[in-house]
Amino acid sequence: MAYKIPKETIDRVFEAAKIEEVVSDYVSLKKRGANMIGLCPFHNEKTGSFTVSPSKGIYKCFGCGKAGHAVAFIMDIEQCNFMEAVKQLAKKYHIEVEEREMTQEEQQLQDDRESMFVVNDVANQWFQDQLWNTQEGQAVGLSYFRERGLREDIIRKFQLGYSPEKGNQLSQYLIKQGYKEQYISNNVDTQIGTGLSGLAEDGRLYDRFRDRVIFPIHTVSGKTVAFAGRILKKKYDKNGEEIHVGKYVNSPDSIIYSKTHELFGLFFAKQAIVRQNLCYMVEGQMDVISMHQAGIENVVCSGGTALTTPQIRLIRRFTNNITVIYDGDAAGIHAALRGIDMFLEEGFSVKVLLLPDGEDPDSFARSHNASDFIDYIQANQVDFIRYKVQALGAEAGNDPMKRSELVKSVALSISKIPDAITRQVYIKDSSDKLQMPEQILLREVGRLRREEYIEMTKKQEEKQRSEEMQTAVQAAPATQTNSTNKSSPFMENFRNLIQVIVKKGEKPLYVCADGTLILAGEYILSQLERDNIDIPDEVYRKIASEYTAHCHEPGFKAETFFKFHEDAQISQLSVQLIADRYQLSRMFQRQTISENVVRDIKKEDEAEQLRNMIYQLLMELKYAILLHRIDTLESEIKQAQENKDVDRQLELLKQLPPLTELRNKFCKQLGNRVITL
Repeated sequence: MAYKIPKETIDRVFEAAKIEEVVSDYVSLKKRGANMIGLCPFHNEKTGSFTVSPSKGIYKCFGCGKAGHAVAFIMDIEQCNFMEAVKQLAKKYHIEVEEREMTQEEQQLQDDRESMFVVNDVANQWFQDQLWNTQEGQAVGLSYFRERGLREDIIRKFQLGYSPEKGNQLSQYLIKQGYKEQYISNNVDTQIGTGLSGLAEDGRLYDRFRDRVIFPIHTVSGKTVAFAGRILKKKYDKNGEEIHVGKYVNSPDSIIYSKTHELFGLFFAKQAIVRQNLCYMVEGQMDVISMHQAGIENVVCSGGTALTTPQIRLIRRFTNNITVIYDGDAAGIHAALRGIDMFLEEGFSVKVLLLPDGEDPDSFARSHNASDFIDYIQANQVDFIRYKVQALGAEAGNDPMKRSELVKSVALSISKIPDAITRQVYIKDSSDKLQMPEQILLREVGRLRREEYIEMTKKQEEKQRSEEMQTAVQAAPATQTNSTNKSSPFMENFRNLIQVIVKKGEKPLYVCADGTLILAGEYILSQLERDNIDIPDEVYRKIASEYTAHCHEPGFKAETFFKFHEDAQISQLSVQLIADRYQLSRMFQRQTISENVVRDIKKEDEAEQLRNMIYQLLMELKYAILLHRIDTLESEIKQAQENKDVDRQLELLKQLPPLTELRNKFCKQLGNRVITL
């Protein structure tokens, strides 16, 4: 039987969960007045626009528009549903969860993800048990880790394990424990399943990670999301020929895991990264673990795959300072160069450290303590431009073509620096090191930035044209929208009215002769219904319906009701509306003024202010519909004229005068009722 969490428990979670505490587990926040600010985890930005309001219990990004409460944040950051997010916060705040019966659809929605995480947890324990408690695991896996110099506490902390050589022991174990094959294997099309097992041609399961030491991969919050397995010995076929297999095998992408979105070690490193405002980036899992054992905990790696932008943005949640540490060989040099410009594009301050020839972070950490290692880093790390000049300059030598490519490469990196003064400093410094006139490098950087700006402008214009085309709708009657999607030209008007319902919906607007109160939200919806105006957006309609159903319940407060609504769409939109200031239609180009200013107006009482605002918003909606009808009619007249359809043209022309007269009346009415909000 399926269950859901009762509203009383959800309310307790909302009351207990402090937004700043929840967000701080994922984003580095700094105090700014009454609020806190950081870099948005949901989009790419170089200057923090992600704001957390402890007093309101909400967050809002003024860059991408994402907004919500604590539960909504967990839903977005962990890519889970409402109930999963509530459970996670309930666990964080030690709130017991008792679930009630839920629909079959609700249960199915969360079954796959939960089952896959459970299977991963069971497999993680099994791998560790094989390492510590079996003869093969101790002889092969544990001896390998000890040969690499790892202490027992570090092996246990990172939950390292071993998968036996026999090819299906884990698969058989999981099946015997009652776990379904669909969660043990992996469906490439649906991405359901952990991929712990593969499916042989004869239909039998085999262990993906057989005969390997195991490195679990964790999410930022510590869930076991995937595994990486390293082979320890060579493989041979029946004829004695060596079989070439990859050194590492990773879990396949699934609905809970994408290798381009996770960083090995980040769960163990995030607190140290925030404390030191610095992250070290290395190449492999053993590099991370050895540095951690040496006492340097603010270190992560991309897990043997090429560094990706989503991985860089994960780091940026906690710091924008990165030191990239790579081997001192040629491969290490080129690996470092590949990542430099990616970090620059994401607004990082980047330094690079190449270790002595023949050393990697793992071997260097094993032969040095934390203090010596950090001293070495401080003494030998260089900023990215100087590093690039040195590394590529040595390779180019006196070859004119290679030196030309070097200049272009250095100019490209400098062009990505957002700050003009910093760019100028690097241009001067690089021109000296490259023995090239500063003006030449300056022109090349300028050219690259202009090209980037032109390309960005083109993309913005294309996006704007696309949006403008999407807003084109069919002709609508004077008092009916006939629109059911967000491309409606009246969406801004409806948004303003829904914002009033969410923020002030329970406020009394009028008192009838019999003493009955007409609430603000009731009045708005009744006026729309009277004039046969349909609400064109599904979420807006949901809010209107929920308001009508609950507005007369004892203690109803619209803002609280909608902000903490269990429907994620309603909740997220409501938080955005609550966080935004009131704003009238753009067609009147009035300046937005905050609620604080509204409260300071003493000439009229609150109900009168609210009545005036609602009156004008309703009038603006009707006026917008009227203008749209006139524009459509004029287009039809022009089309009839081009088609030389005189009868149609005359018929349409008869409809135009009453509409233009009505438009003039609207203008006069609106002009006499200017609301200064």
